[in-house]
Amino acid sequence: MATPNYSYEKRQRELAKKRKKEEKAARKAQNGQAGGAAAQDGDTPPSEGNAEANGREGNNPSTAA
Repeated sequence: MATPNYSYEKRQRELAKKRKKEEKAARKAQNGQAGGAAAQDGDTPPSEGNAEANGREGNNPSTAA
């Protein structure tokens, strides 16, 4: 009886992951070129993102004037 070649199967899974990752990066790059600023509409503004990440809400020195 033949034994399974686990290293071959693992390599095939790794190659599939790599191929999928490259395709995703290519789609992302293509969308970035076509969309420009429109691709960032769904993102949170940097000031809000930094305030939440630092645990501070509303303490943005640039808006304190």
